Amino acid sequence: MRDTVEPRFAGFGRGAVEFYAGLERVQAGLLDSRQEVGSAKAYWSENLVFYREHVRGPMEALLAELEPEFAPGFGTGKVFRPHRDVRFSADKSPYKTHCGAVIEQGRGGGAYYVEISADGMLVAGGCFHTESDQLARLRAAVDTDIHGERLRALLDELVGQEWEIAGETLKSRPRGFAAEHPRLDLLRHRTLYVSRSWEADDTLYERACLERVRQSWVAVRELNQWCADHIGVTEKKRR
Repeated sequence: MRDTVEPRFAGFGRGAVEFYAGLERVQAGLLDSRQEVGSAKAYWSENLVFYREHVRGPMEALLAELEPEFAPGFGTGKVFRPHRDVRFSADKSPYKTHCGAVIEQGRGGGAYYVEISADGMLVAGGCFHTESDQLARLRAAVDTDIHGERLRALLDELVGQEWEIAGETLKSRPRGFAAEHPRLDLLRHRTLYVSRSWEADDTLYERACLERVRQSWVAVRELNQWCADHIGVTEKKRR
């Protein structure tokens, strides 16, 4: 019996960006009506084979090739499902307008992320979510000179490499910290990550795209390790 061989990543399909651009147009301004939501579902149904073969399939292959380098000792990989959870949202668009994949142990404790959309490709790393226990650990680490300054140095280096710092932040300082704290800007963060993006180019459709993602994930490895060491996964039980 032959072993199953994972497909080798060869790039995303030509037309992947246009597929998401079309989905954005169909879902733009959707109201909570059967007719409008139905039009989005019709578009999805008509393009489902294309999505599987030229978007999700290549993303699964990309992740499968990168997992042996980035997952061991850190986390597990997955490609996110295309459907949005619209139960508690005024936006009833049924589908995500991007395909994303991640390697992580759990939300917040560092992540290797990549997505493809109408805008092209985005890669990111860091802390994308915090529960109360994780936020307390993040602030405690930032508050100490040794760990806080290490985080500062990592972020400064990434900014110098054209990465952008992002995340949810407070408008005022968090309770219990002085206004003159040397890392007050970092203490304001509830989540903290970096991202880098490329417009759609020929690399997106070639095997060279894998190396672009790999090099990007290598660049955020130390930031992810900082998040794993000092934030970690939540200790709170899921509801």
